Amino acid sequence: MANDCLQHKTSPQVKIINTEWKQRVVQSEQPIDSLHGVVIASFDEEYDLQVSAIPVKSGYCVVLNGLNATIGYTDFLINIDNSYNIDSCEYKIILEHEQEHISAYLQAFDEELENMKKSIQFASNSIMPIFVPSLDGVSSALDKMQQEFQSHPDVILMKQKLDAQQEILNKKVDQRDDGKRINLCK
Repeated sequence: MANDCLQHKTSPQVKIINTEWKQRVVQSEQPIDSLHGVVIASFDEEYDLQVSAIPVKSGYCVVLNGLNATIGYTDFLINIDNSYNIDSCEYKIILEHEQEHISAYLQAFDEELENMKKSIQFASNSIMPIFVPSLDGVSSALDKMQQEFQSHPDVILMKQKLDAQQEILNKKVDQRDDGKRINLCK
């Protein structure tokens, strides 16, 4: 039964969709323990697996045909200490600095995008067809494939590499800015 499904294994079509992102700037209600402010980056990843149920002798083979991956940063929230007036020199310098952090996040994503595509393709290729005795089992087979895909080592490593790259680039942003720019405002 399950062996009947191996002949239906295909290489899924993978489509990568980059998310749109937006930037918001707020002033914190609580004091910020940072000279510059803080950027909170929201990263989104959604994997839409497309399957078909192919009739075989005693049931169906659920086969992964395609995968739409929507990945990327969706929101950057810049939080600046409320002790700075919006029109002040300090506020503008802090905003510029935090925008450099956003550029670092986006650069890390761009640098890792090809590797992410390869990881997603490799992980989707590893998903084997699943035998189900009736069409009622398609949904649970899809859930199992989704779990298998998201726990695949290449997908996990892809996320870790992106996190490491953005951390390195953001540290460089902070190393370049030693506080002298904001001191020019005084």
